[in-house]
Amino acid sequence: MLSDRRQRVLAALIEEYVARALPVGSRTLTERYHLGVSPATVRNELSVLEDGGYITQPHTSAGRIPTDHGYRAFVDNLLDADFSGDDERYLPVVEELRRSASELDALLEQTSSALTRLTDCLSIVLAPSVLKLHIKQLSLISLNPYRALVVLVTEDGQVFNRQMEFAEEVGADDLARVQAFLSEVFTGKSLQQIEDGLGQGMVEAFRDPLVRMALDEVLSCLQESELSRAHRLGVSSLLTKPEFSQSQALLPVMQVLEDDTVLLHVLDDVARQTGGIPCVRIGSENEAAELAGVSVVASRYGRGASAGVVAVVGPTRMDYSKVLRAVRIASAALQDV
Repeated sequence: MLSDRRQRVLAALIEEYVARALPVGSRTLTERYHLGVSPATVRNELSVLEDGGYITQPHTSAGRIPTDHGYRAFVDNLLDADFSGDDERYLPVVEELRRSASELDALLEQTSSALTRLTDCLSIVLAPSVLKLHIKQLSLISLNPYRALVVLVTEDGQVFNRQMEFAEEVGADDLARVQAFLSEVFTGKSLQQIEDGLGQGMVEAFRDPLVRMALDEVLSCLQESELSRAHRLGVSSLLTKPEFSQSQALLPVMQVLEDDTVLLHVLDDVARQTGGIPCVRIGSENEAAELAGVSVVASRYGRGASAGVVAVVGPTRMDYSKVLRAVRIASAALQDV
């Protein structure tokens, strides 16, 4: 446990390094920050912090920079801080986001955009998992005798559609019959519940080729939607950071974040958290080795099974205070979706 004075010295060093991306010396801290101690004391505290693994000296003649361990100590203090005043302060931002987007996809996109503006980092907003949402309505709409449109509406207002084509003519009565049957099977259930119950007493009904075809289209529609949950913005912001001035340094990070399967695994862990406190993973704390050079700040939104994730990805040298506040705002804007 760091003493109050060492916490102040570490916080000042991190603030300076975040602002300028240059190693920080004791003279800089003494001149720019009111630490209330002599330069000799600051030098001594820096040595203690270095011995404890909180900071490191990249070159013998240079100043110090924070380590992942140092950032963790700093962030843990921020997480313990009282952010309750933010709710009222940022209420206009939340209300503006909600007013400006009537559909969920538009709200997620605008929230991602707002996160990028507030943090100058990459933002990711994951829609709630379609696999866990209950289906409110299922419709089969005839476009012509050889083509129909499958339309699904989930309990949170998301709408999915997919066209299905027939080798032979299908009459409106047959389509209505299949719709009635599938509506009875699907309405009020999640995809997981439907798949678990497909073999219970419905074998005869699914021998009907049209029923099987419609079922396949519905399942494919939901499964494809599950893999397109992520709204990402702000890659160009990362490219402006000194850490990623060489584009090849950012390449491994982007390969992970653009792989939806990996991304969902990384961020869905956060969706299982409760309490409304953002999760912060710093550098080497990330499971994926490719993310060892970045920090991920994420929080869930929504309730129960209908939970999504808002996240910010940036260099470990990010402004954690600003990012934590931005993630809280985004989560609040999406809380009732």
